[in-house]
Amino acid sequence: MSNLDVKPQPTLCGGREDVSAQPVRELLTGKPVQLGESTVVRRLLPNLGRRMIGAWCFVDHYGPDDIEREPGMRVAPHPHMGLQTVSWLHDGFVEHRDSLGSVQTVHPRELGLMTAGHAISHSEMSPKSHGKWLHGAQLWVALPDGDRFTEPSFDHHPELPRVQGQGVDATVILGSLDGATSPGRTFTPLMGADLSLAAGAEAELPLQPDFEYAALAMSGAAVVDGVRIEPGSLLYLGCGRRSLPLRADDGPASVMLLGGEPFAEKLVMWWNFVGRSHEEIAAARQDWMTGDRFGEVHGYDGHPIPAPELPGLRLKPRGRER
Repeated sequence: MSNLDVKPQPTLCGGREDVSAQPVRELLTGKPVQLGESTVVRRLLPNLGRRMIGAWCFVDHYGPDDIEREPGMRVAPHPHMGLQTVSWLHDGFVEHRDSLGSVQTVHPRELGLMTAGHAISHSEMSPKSHGKWLHGAQLWVALPDGDRFTEPSFDHHPELPRVQGQGVDATVILGSLDGATSPGRTFTPLMGADLSLAAGAEAELPLQPDFEYAALAMSGAAVVDGVRIEPGSLLYLGCGRRSLPLRADDGPASVMLLGGEPFAEKLVMWWNFVGRSHEEIAAARQDWMTGDRFGEVHGYDGHPIPAPELPGLRLKPRGRER
């Protein structure tokens, strides 16, 4: 799960100046980005004017892609720092390998959760024997200052709690929804859920008013709080909501609901690193290029991804607390 831009721009995240304390309906579209050798994703976060949703700081949506005669996803070994990665599939399989020695094939509606902590590296690829379709989302969660140097880990949760009713089948990926709580480890107040809406379903989901939320359309078309969202778009909803109306008019639809307490800390995100200063980011880049700290991924047929050059300016975290 990587940002493979060869000239990544620093993204200044956190603080609460962009967080709406009231409900809003801000529809965001994705930017096409090449991921690995053959996968194109829609990058929805960070987006122009919207950098985080709670601690969620990075969202890519991809597919459905016909990979029956293609290699599918192939993302060579690359590093991460200061974040968690969340792999979420609707179709296809992705093989995760990391510098801890973890090897795990993640299937649809299973949680692959990697906590980078102070340093980890990993690769992702479709197995040689794979199905016709590849469809999913890849997301990052920023770690708070007190936990960002934690030991790295990888957790696979094949069984997740579900909430069903009103034509909605919700799988709780992280955090809690309507009394159901995911086994996935979180470090800030956070939630993520995959909502499958039956054709004609009309439902009202309970929310926490002190969380900010967004809805990512995965497949089909859904109406979220009166706004129609198509696949690959993200509707930012702000804070102050106690419930969220959903509707599927044209047929079945699937939506990812992301939320969390607004992330007050100021941070900077560059390439695959989340840090707090230029010096941290520069040191992480140097360590990756010299083979220090991030370890080695075994079993991937290819070379690790080299780090891009740092931009010709100092990376400065910005933002202000509300």
